Amino acid sequence: MDRTDIPPFDVVCAGEGMVELSFAGPTPVIGHGGDTLNTALHLARSGLRTGFLTALGTDPFSIEMRRAWQAEGLDCSLVLTHPERNAGLYAIRTDADGERSFSYWRDASAARETFALPQSAAAAASAQSTRVLLFSLITLAVLRPDGRARLLELADAVRANGGLVAFDGNYRPRLWASPAEAAAARDAAIARADIGFPTLDDERQLGATDADSCAGHWQSLGCTETVLKLGAGGCRLADGTVLPPPQVIVPVDTSGAGDAFNAGYLAARLRGEPSAACALAGHRLAGLVVQRPGAIPSLDRSAYAPA
Repeated sequence: MDRTDIPPFDVVCAGEGMVELSFAGPTPVIGHGGDTLNTALHLARSGLRTGFLTALGTDPFSIEMRRAWQAEGLDCSLVLTHPERNAGLYAIRTDADGERSFSYWRDASAARETFALPQSAAAAASAQSTRVLLFSLITLAVLRPDGRARLLELADAVRANGGLVAFDGNYRPRLWASPAEAAAARDAAIARADIGFPTLDDERQLGATDADSCAGHWQSLGCTETVLKLGAGGCRLADGTVLPPPQVIVPVDTSGAGDAFNAGYLAARLRGEPSAACALAGHRLAGLVVQRPGAIPSLDRSAYAPA
């Protein structure tokens, strides 16, 4: 194959990167996070050519985040710069069981205007030849309506070019005017997805009664490779097989667990492994992440090596 025929990216993740204030210990720790960003960083650590499509500002936190992402091996050529807006901010607290609660300050974040920036057309053109495009329901919630439409157009272009689209149904009620609005946006994304990562707890808030009804809905819209995340129960594969985690883990911080699962699954998927092996890879990476504080904790590169 001629080098010019090789896609510039294995994976492009679209979403929002935010400043993270973690209160897991006695002293707040400043970091960064965001659902698709977390997945992107894990994928970059896995050695995949991973780009992140978003916008940051010119504020010190935006500059520091960009540098940190580049140091992780993440391709930041699709990270656009907004001349007036800054990076969003969230604070995270965990209880004794490792369950987390969040507070957000993101209404004026640069990421909300990603597809309104003049350079977004060139970024989308570069991203459309990726092997996999990943975005989430949070991505759609953060974007303005015209930005949502542009992202769905990008998903169509990726599939037309022979790539795959992966969609995570992360539902955060506070980001939507109503469950019906969120469900409509979710369904539009599912219809363009080859690989789906719904979470049962989220789907129940949008009308699903059980795992079978949730998986059935996603698959009926055309997302044949739907991997339903069941929390501590593991995941349900597209054929209905329930695959529990390989070991029971007492979590320190569950934030970022689903994002790590997505990364482990996609990395194995791009290596050509079968779905059960992909899910086990997702479980293993998620298990390592929840044993450390923060959404994207530092992990030894050996954690990303194939089992």
